[in-house]
Amino acid sequence: MATLWRMAMASNGNRLDHQIIHRIVERGARVLDLGCGTGDLLYLLAREKGAQVQGIEVNDLAIYECVKKGLSVFHGDIESGLAEYPDQSFDYVILNQSMQEVKKVGWLFEEALRIGSKIIVGFPNFAFFQARAMLLFRGKAPITSSLPFRWYDTPNVRFLSFSDFKDFCREKQLKIVEAHYLGKKRSIHFWPNLFALNGIFVVAK
Repeated sequence: MATLWRMAMASNGNRLDHQIIHRIVERGARVLDLGCGTGDLLYLLAREKGAQVQGIEVNDLAIYECVKKGLSVFHGDIESGLAEYPDQSFDYVILNQSMQEVKKVGWLFEEALRIGSKIIVGFPNFAFFQARAMLLFRGKAPITSSLPFRWYDTPNVRFLSFSDFKDFCREKQLKIVEAHYLGKKRSIHFWPNLFALNGIFVVAK
């Protein structure tokens, strides 16, 4: 379900989160995308930044789309498929719209920072004002453009805000190197925990 949603989102070739990540990644960087979907982001980074890219994906249809793009993508579960990678194999490990589907987040971050220098993590903001309003005024689990699922068919096992993520990083003694807050079409700079739909964070030890 989650990958199918990412496949649908990927049809928009002008995604703001992809633009932000494209700006973050240096030319020629080594990149591993965990939950890479149909590989649109990896293809962009390889084509325009000359990045050395790999992906891990569990959905067969998505992997097929990656192969058609000429990408190196391995079939596997991101929570159990990192042990084979040596230390510091990558400059960036990307977790874009996949962290909230992970059960062992702390362990995954440890592994990602073992095999990579930095993590680029993107996730929907559960504290977005429309989500708050739906809970407050309708008493129902929120549905927004960045959280489009109903409570009984959502792939997400984590619902968090930007403030929650910052608390997590402090607890794990991780450094947030960059933070970008996204609306539907532009970056958000005013009260992002309330007004931003998604966030992109660059995290290091």
